[in-house]
Amino acid sequence: MKFRHLPVHAAVLMGLSGWAQAQSLVELYDAARGYDATYQSAKAQMDATLSKTDQAIAGILPTVTSTASVSRSNITALTDPLIGATTFPNNTNFSYDRIFGTQNAGITASQALYRPANVAAYVQGKRQREQAYAVLSVAEQDLMVRLSQAYFDVLASQDSLTFVKAQKIAVNEQLASAKRNFAVGTATITDTREAQARYDLVIAQEIAAENDLRVKRMALDMLVGKKDVEPKALVNITDLPSPAPAIVDEWVSQSERVHPAIQKALLDWEVAKLEVDKAKALHKPTVDLQASYTYSLNLDGTATTGSGLSGSTFVGFQNSHIGISSIGVLVTLPIFSGFSSDNRIKETLKLEDKAQADLEVAKRGVAQATRAAYFGVVSGLGQVNALKAAEDSSQLALDANKLGYSVGVRINIDVLNSQSQLYQTKRDLAKARYDVLLGNLKLRQSNGSLKADDLQIVNKLLAK
Repeated sequence: MKFRHLPVHAAVLMGLSGWAQAQSLVELYDAARGYDATYQSAKAQMDATLSKTDQAIAGILPTVTSTASVSRSNITALTDPLIGATTFPNNTNFSYDRIFGTQNAGITASQALYRPANVAAYVQGKRQREQAYAVLSVAEQDLMVRLSQAYFDVLASQDSLTFVKAQKIAVNEQLASAKRNFAVGTATITDTREAQARYDLVIAQEIAAENDLRVKRMALDMLVGKKDVEPKALVNITDLPSPAPAIVDEWVSQSERVHPAIQKALLDWEVAKLEVDKAKALHKPTVDLQASYTYSLNLDGTATTGSGLSGSTFVGFQNSHIGISSIGVLVTLPIFSGFSSDNRIKETLKLEDKAQADLEVAKRGVAQATRAAYFGVVSGLGQVNALKAAEDSSQLALDANKLGYSVGVRINIDVLNSQSQLYQTKRDLAKARYDVLLGNLKLRQSNGSLKADDLQIVNKLLAK
């Protein structure tokens, strides 16, 4: 039997069915965005942060409050002329009880005219909104890479299983040939036992490959929230993308401008500087414009007269309306706060230094990760080319060993080793191709430029 070059996509299509109903990377990414718990958590955190930052605007807007109350009072009064109290006709003592109600309503408005701490807090809120979007961008890029990793893991595992099955067929044929040759006396029992041992080993590899594929499928299903997901196979294997631009320093330079982690660290620094301004504002006066209006209504009640020498006297009451309005400016000047303000300023200055150092750490980390990812892609492309050549060479070596075995210049173990080398090379080549595709996405993630549209580059290489 003559072995032919077996492309990765053909092997997959031969080994597995149902690929026509498979789903592309972009389709699965859309599903993952609506299901992945990690991404949903990040999105909920962003929404919460946006709601929190909106609260900061309250410090520069006017505040208005209203009050209302209803009460009922009972007054008991007694006059006595002997102790200089008010006297009534005929010099009589007089006593009465009065029951009346009071209704009050008021409204108060206040507008900050000069509160530097509130202004700094408002600006902080805007910066924190930008931070929330940067954090969500990191989560989106992480989801794209995690999904792509799971997607290519399944494809690589499928390829591995397909190649193991093909190797099992080839080894089984070699085992049958060794048995026939032994039966006719042209080969020793050693050839049969070597072939049997290699066949048993391939069976074990097949079991492991099946389990690995099962696990990889479960991971992809869990990520997208669907059952029995079938990713589309890679078919355009000759057009793997190369890094563009082809200069690593340009990738690093771009990362300093667009990477969300660097943007967040920069915003952290700006927020820390604004926190210093808020602390310094503790020594500054505040000025507020305040206005209020209060309306009171005292309702007349009933009164009972007391008894005197000349009989009873009636006392009456009437309703009273009182309206009070006021407007003014309130100035508050802090004088001494037990050094808490001074220590607060020292604390915020140190936190500003920390934020600046964290920004530098983020820049250096991103630069290092970008360089590593770039050279990883370049190295991966080189490995793909080398493995292509190795695959062709391994195929020729296998054909030569089989021919040599048939004419008696090679032994069975030579053929078996050549078979193992060929299929191992096929597995390595398939994985190297997936690593290059994933490496391109990781490169863009490393420098912060990864977008959902970048997944379309991979989609063009998949089966339609």
